[in-house]
Amino acid sequence: MRRPSAVNHPASWLAGYIPDLPTPFDAEGAVDLDAFWRLCERQLEAGVTALVVCETTGEASTLSPDEQSLIIGAAVEVAGGRARIIAGAGSNSTSQAIELTRRAEEAGADAVLSVVPYYNKPMQTGIEAHFRAIAEATALPIILHDIPGRTIRELADDTLVRLAQSSRFIGLLDATCDVSRPPRLHARLPAGFRLLSGDDTTALPFIASGGDGCISMVANAAPNLCRTIYACCRHENWQSARALHGRLAPLASALAKESPAALKAALHTLSLMRAGVRLPLVELDGVAARDIVHLVAAIGERDFAAAS
Repeated sequence: MRRPSAVNHPASWLAGYIPDLPTPFDAEGAVDLDAFWRLCERQLEAGVTALVVCETTGEASTLSPDEQSLIIGAAVEVAGGRARIIAGAGSNSTSQAIELTRRAEEAGADAVLSVVPYYNKPMQTGIEAHFRAIAEATALPIILHDIPGRTIRELADDTLVRLAQSSRFIGLLDATCDVSRPPRLHARLPAGFRLLSGDDTTALPFIASGGDGCISMVANAAPNLCRTIYACCRHENWQSARALHGRLAPLASALAKESPAALKAALHTLSLMRAGVRLPLVELDGVAARDIVHLVAAIGERDFAAAS
């Protein structure tokens, strides 16, 4: 079993724009590993430090445990140590989340992304106990995922601060769109604990207010532009960062409306994969699909190349 290195010092890799990869399906609805390999390789060539697989954008809720292990293992193989592999391993059942986490570890993941339990509406004490039980069951570092729009319950600041005192928890994926959270939390969190936006449309102000990056959908379509935006942020070149962020904003907003069907339509437009999704999701059609084509064309190959 491959163990992650320097798990308590994630600053070198848990930062910047990290793509939340979709799961490609072939014409029969099976996982398309060839297309998945291409998606991974494209990101690696763009210099990403990590890849997220089997998460929200990856349609994890419709993947079997065996499919998840297959995808994680494929990502580990194609990365070959060039980037860390972060595997989605969340569930609203603590025992199932533990099982998925153990399987991700066996498949070679470097870290897991674990979401606040959804649907059950647990109290904060239950959320904390859920994450501590997962931490006790694995050697992998854990990134917490707070996305109240999907889970109903939020990960409260006080709960996060208590969990972050354990070195097992190395970061937060914050999809609350609350850009005041980084400055509010920094003084209360251990040094090195990473705060990542989970929303492309507010990623720039999140980073500007002290965040460390974004786990991103739009980075799947424009990895070089996203890398350049983050480089501008690091050098405090906010004018250029805002201009590039503005160029991507219309596409990012469109992707967020029908995730991940809209992203798959965009990547299909770029000839990277089929647009197929699994029920209960369906492919974009009509005006929505045409809008994605136009938004991708508006960015254009020249703009992609200019950021490389």
